[in-house]
Amino acid sequence: MTRLHGSNLTLGYDQRLVATNLTVAIPTGSFTAIVGPNACGKSTLLKALARMIKPRAGTVYLDGAEIASYKSREVARRLGLLPQSSVAPGGISVADLVARGRYPHQRLLRQWSREDETIVTESMRATGVLDLAGRLVDELSGGQRQRVWLAVVLAQQTPILLLDEPTTYLDIAHQLEVLDLCADLHDRGTHTVVAVLHDLNQAFRYASHVVVMRPGGVVAAEGAPAEVVSAELIEDVFGLPCRVMDDPETGTPMIIPSARRSSPVASSPHGG
Repeated sequence: MTRLHGSNLTLGYDQRLVATNLTVAIPTGSFTAIVGPNACGKSTLLKALARMIKPRAGTVYLDGAEIASYKSREVARRLGLLPQSSVAPGGISVADLVARGRYPHQRLLRQWSREDETIVTESMRATGVLDLAGRLVDELSGGQRQRVWLAVVLAQQTPILLLDEPTTYLDIAHQLEVLDLCADLHDRGTHTVVAVLHDLNQAFRYASHVVVMRPGGVVAAEGAPAEVVSAELIEDVFGLPCRVMDDPETGTPMIIPSARRSSPVASSPHGG
């Protein structure tokens, strides 16, 4: 079963085509990682699934209906998007920005409530920014701002989360914290999580489902990491000779790039 899928999508910008006849289904309740070489269409696919861009051909379906048929507020109640780069209004505090995640749930007769306040607080706590609530977003580091934007998406309380490179700007410890949080949401069964990730080993460790894309927006493989990841696939898609081993911590596939072969040292013209 899938609540979100794209069928026969043709995607592009201006005169440049990114993908043609691309079909992908996001399993409901999965933690799906989209991986692939640079400029293969990963982020473009995510934008199409989020209705940020309109496919030139094909259709994105959300909960059985064409996503284009929904009003914007209804889409925002069903899926939340963390784009690659987000810009906050000047002079806004962390708490006020995270509170904006509740806007899709506000109506004329249903204004700000104690429930909204609780959700905003818990979203900041989950992403480790509660102690920054009173700070201006402009004053924060790139990593802190990234976690604040993730809190905004969590505050939307949508069943589907689309995250475009959510670990950007984060050091390794905070990268794993964010991925742990995504895994927790998936494990609870409350969210379907879709993330574009660059680090293959992180993707294969955390995701229950992977979509491996090659240039041209072609899906080279999809399925559970243990079932689809191989050294042949990685070399074919990424041009990276490697070995695939079991991660000693999780048993998931782990990519070990082949060692660089040293160039032979030229002998001295004057002898040893």
